[in-house]
Amino acid sequence: MDPIPNPALTKTIVVIDDEKLVRLTLSRILTRAGYRVAEAANGEEGLGEVARCRPDLVICDILMPTKEGIETIRELQRSLPDLPIMAISGGGRLGSCDFLRHAEQFGARATLRKPFLPEEVILTVGRLLPEQARSPVSPVSAPA
Repeated sequence: MDPIPNPALTKTIVVIDDEKLVRLTLSRILTRAGYRVAEAANGEEGLGEVARCRPDLVICDILMPTKEGIETIRELQRSLPDLPIMAISGGGRLGSCDFLRHAEQFGARATLRKPFLPEEVILTVGRLLPEQARSPVSPVSAPA
């Protein structure tokens, strides 16, 4: 059973990825963990979404049309230097390691290689938003 999120603790995450299935998957993982999620299909839309909802975290793909991830990360870091960013990439035929390393050089605080497991996403988000880390609700026994 998923923990019931405390509305006072709920954070907003913007997911920027040109692949609809990746956006849907991340949205589902994050929503179940108690986060609010906004989506964008490319860097240009992502910058607009960030301006609109002022998120606590951005998850940004690297290879996208219109405005690619490194450029998007650089713009976000210039305008919002305290905003944590997680870069994700499958890298296509070129592999993701170099893209993700470059993303860190330009301001991403964490990276994940596609495909990823839901647990990896939640653990990485928890490191970036430690006050928001999720843990299962466990019953507390009262003293007898």
